[in-house]
Amino acid sequence: MTAATHSTLFPQVPDSADAVLEGLDPEQREVATALRGPVCVLAGAGTGKTRAITHRIAYGVRAGILQPSSVLAVTFTNRAAGEMRGRLRQLGAVGVQARTFHSAALRQLQYFWPKAIGGSLPRLVDRKIQLVADAAAACRIRLDRGELRDATAEIEWSKVTQTVPADYALAAAKAGREAPRDPAEIAQLYAAYEDLKRGRGVIDFEDVLLLTVAVLQDRHDVAEQVRTQYQHFVVDEYQDVSPLQQRLLELWLGDRDDLCVVGDASQTIYSFTGATPDHLLDFRGRHPGATVVKLVRDYRSTPQVVHLANGLLAQARGRAADHRLELVSQRPAGPEPVYTEYTDEPAEAEGAARRIRELIDSGVPAAEIAVLFRTNSQSETYEQALADAGVAYQLRGAERFFDRPEVRKAGSSLRAAARFGGNDSLLDDAVDLPSQVRAVLSGEGWTPQPPAGSGAVRERWESLAALVNLAQDFAAARAGATLSDLVTELDERAGAQHAPTVQGVTLASLHSAKGLEWDVVFLVGVAEGMMPITYAKTDEQIEEERRLLYVGVTRARAHLHLSWALARSPGGRPSRRPSRFLKGLRPGSGTAGGRTAAGGPGGVERGFGRGGAVAAVPRRTQRTPARCRVCGRTLTDAGEMKLMRCEDCPSDMDEGVYERLREWRAIQAGRSGQPAFCVFTDKTLMAIAESVPEDERELARIPGVGARKLNRYGADVLAICAGQSGVGLDEDG
Repeated sequence: MTAATHSTLFPQVPDSADAVLEGLDPEQREVATALRGPVCVLAGAGTGKTRAITHRIAYGVRAGILQPSSVLAVTFTNRAAGEMRGRLRQLGAVGVQARTFHSAALRQLQYFWPKAIGGSLPRLVDRKIQLVADAAAACRIRLDRGELRDATAEIEWSKVTQTVPADYALAAAKAGREAPRDPAEIAQLYAAYEDLKRGRGVIDFEDVLLLTVAVLQDRHDVAEQVRTQYQHFVVDEYQDVSPLQQRLLELWLGDRDDLCVVGDASQTIYSFTGATPDHLLDFRGRHPGATVVKLVRDYRSTPQVVHLANGLLAQARGRAADHRLELVSQRPAGPEPVYTEYTDEPAEAEGAARRIRELIDSGVPAAEIAVLFRTNSQSETYEQALADAGVAYQLRGAERFFDRPEVRKAGSSLRAAARFGGNDSLLDDAVDLPSQVRAVLSGEGWTPQPPAGSGAVRERWESLAALVNLAQDFAAARAGATLSDLVTELDERAGAQHAPTVQGVTLASLHSAKGLEWDVVFLVGVAEGMMPITYAKTDEQIEEERRLLYVGVTRARAHLHLSWALARSPGGRPSRRPSRFLKGLRPGSGTAGGRTAAGGPGGVERGFGRGGAVAAVPRRTQRTPARCRVCGRTLTDAGEMKLMRCEDCPSDMDEGVYERLREWRAIQAGRSGQPAFCVFTDKTLMAIAESVPEDERELARIPGVGARKLNRYGADVLAICAGQSGVGLDEDG
């Protein structure tokens, strides 16, 4: 045996069944040794549930109690199934089947179809959206791309909840679903889709489960053959099973009860797909003699993170909340969660990017840092902020903002309007850049008010709304900007976001972050209207939003940053409030006259220490209130705040300094491979050329000159201001 086989990459296989149990805590050992009858494992976040159930299977196999080929372990993703198979191999339990529900069902269906039905199994379509489009055309129902995705999701939900087309409208109303079109139209489309599939001789992903259920129900000989093969079942993430998956599991079991389920009702965040925790919560009712084991020792997160997670659930309501688990951290103490309030969303993104840059510079691997947000539409601001800070990132579970179909199409429309706008009647009444953009994007589906409900239509609207907001901010910061200027800005931003992303910081929605963990987590946009999301109306929907935040919090091992912005854009009305879910948990939120206050562009960061003291943290010079250095008027416009003067007030800019700064910036941008604005924006260069700072202290006062840029470019800029020619232009670094 080589030395490599003793490494963590190649752990030594335990030499006996008892050795499999070594290293398990008392509750995990209880799971591992409970090998007969129904077993329900209630496992909190970070408590080692996968470790417990894989050691359970391995112990049973190694002790000769379970035959490897008779065990079927099922979970919900290929990644989770692969991880389970890998762990079982490392424990010496070779031959155990670990699959997703769909993978296990498809394997059985392919094997039994010739015998039960005859002929070959119909072709499985990879993506059903084209079939739905064809069905819509047959029904003469016009659906745009977003509506098509949402209608497809409704069909999928109907099938996993075993709802037939005729019952869709009633079932959707009972479930409180926001249908993308009139429920009668969705029902008609659903029926046409099923007819079209039959006519073409194909099946979809949900049919795999439905047909397997049908075969097992109708052919007792097939059902008995499956039950002879598989006699022991383990189901991971049991809180996420749909009614259809539960029915399949019951048919696999028959009248037996050798079933082990593992789940956590407090991590139910996929109810929109048909998942329900009821099967987990009702397990003891269906199996009165079940062994129930609770795993609450948290090995992932520090006591400080766990304390916040427990606090979130302590305020929860509803059935899932009645079964919440109180986690107990097993890790040494770490830093307190940091709560940061920002004046606006760009400042929030800039603040997160700045902290991330500092963490990476201090030695934290970029791959151990994540920025988590509620909706995919929030990613663009953080993609841009990280690109500006020179931080590589990778987007998980969604397309990059500028790669999204609706954004690409909107960009094409804006580009065409910029070139031929003089002949476009759509722009006749558009008096400024923001109104021009709104006019163009209204043709792409943007409306002043967001669509009801969630789904693809809402996501597309959010993307278009982000472009509308960007145009407003761009026009405010750059007086007289044209549509062509905005298109150039969008192209530069898109180019800046296509840097290599290997080992980058992870950007992810909270839904796509489930099952993952990082040393450092930034939870951003934790404000009312986003967390909980605006369209969460019912008590059940609000509680699912709380669980979503809980999942986000429990992704952090040690460092947790939560932030929100008081306004959307610089100078905007500070009307937003931090999420209700943080009430009583963040500093000052549970006492009169709280301690939370609006900060400057970098925010005011507060860690809540054991003694209740507010930790001292670095902060940038506040920019509010900003006053014109010429006339003294209070400034609210973002562009004026950059210049520190009113647009109408006379400028004393040194034209020579400004031109030398522009020349120097172009060379710096070329060397770094970034757009020029990533070095300094035009407004920042104008502000420098107007004030002509003499030292670092004066330069640092100028908005847009942060600590990182001061360290990187300060010497060059001050030298140019002092009249030294050729500074930074002939050097390689």
